[in-house]
Amino acid sequence: MTEKQKKELILSVRNVSKRFTSKNVCVRAVTNVSFDVHKGETIGIVGESGCGKTTLGRCIVRAIEASEGEVVYKTLAGQEVDFLKVDKKQMKGIRKEIQMIFQDPYSSLDPRMTVLDIIAEPIVANYPKMPKAEREQLVKDIAAKVGLNTTYLMRYPHAFSGGQRQRIGIARALILKPQLIVCDEAVSALDVSIQAQIINLLRDLQREMDLTYIFISHDLSVVEHISDKVGVMYLGRMVEFGETEKLFASPKHPYTEALLSAVPVADPDVQMERIPLQGEIPNPANPPSGCYFHARCRYCEHRCTVEAPELHEVDGRMVACHRAKELHLRGFDYSQASEA
Repeated sequence: MTEKQKKELILSVRNVSKRFTSKNVCVRAVTNVSFDVHKGETIGIVGESGCGKTTLGRCIVRAIEASEGEVVYKTLAGQEVDFLKVDKKQMKGIRKEIQMIFQDPYSSLDPRMTVLDIIAEPIVANYPKMPKAEREQLVKDIAAKVGLNTTYLMRYPHAFSGGQRQRIGIARALILKPQLIVCDEAVSALDVSIQAQIINLLRDLQREMDLTYIFISHDLSVVEHISDKVGVMYLGRMVEFGETEKLFASPKHPYTEALLSAVPVADPDVQMERIPLQGEIPNPANPPSGCYFHARCRYCEHRCTVEAPELHEVDGRMVACHRAKELHLRGFDYSQASEA
């Protein structure tokens, strides 16, 4: 990645919130999340199930409408547009540049369509007048690029393995040559060996096609492997955001420390002390006062129970913790364990 690419901001998420209301009950799925994405990098978003990371990803691509906030995107033409304010006609033109890879590689594919038609669907929707021969050649080219046997394109999704189906989903996301891809748990439904193949494929495609990723996952070891920066979410809020190496080696939020301690290490000589979290995740329809994490935090003090911490900079990353500067939390360099 060049210095110019590192500095080119292509997506700015500002104070994005999403609330779901039903029968007078309001669930705060995402609350005031902000971060930046630069060209050519991978942003990992992690957290427990139900923390709002998938909802955030869907708000970013406007698969669901955010309740408030801004998602400012810099198009390939150099225009800056707020996804959340443009009309549907404008959004259709922009959507070609930002695509999504879904978690389940089977349910995200139409079982009644051939693989060729599935991959070609975005072209048909955006370029309906493209000649059939040209469209099919584009499909064959992108299928070969993601490692699919092009002689099987007339088969249906049920004839493929989970890893092959995810390659089909990746090909469909790439067919329009997007700039930004949101990967929503793109490898969580796959076997570990297949996960490694897909992760390596995504990295190769990123270098070859100059792609930018937002990679949503609950698996910290996968996120550490692929991400340049990581955002940690808890109960809809971003509690820590920073460079992957620094965050893993020296977490500044107690929740990040607890998550890192729970990741299994494939080395019998490495002993990790597990930090158990007390209690359950609070109800997002009735979140606690102060810091949302205070009831499960072993470093909690009175201020944490009454005053919600704001994201502020500590040692080169953003942290939402009142005690971030004074605490010395334990991290771990997982790359060393993987080399052992």
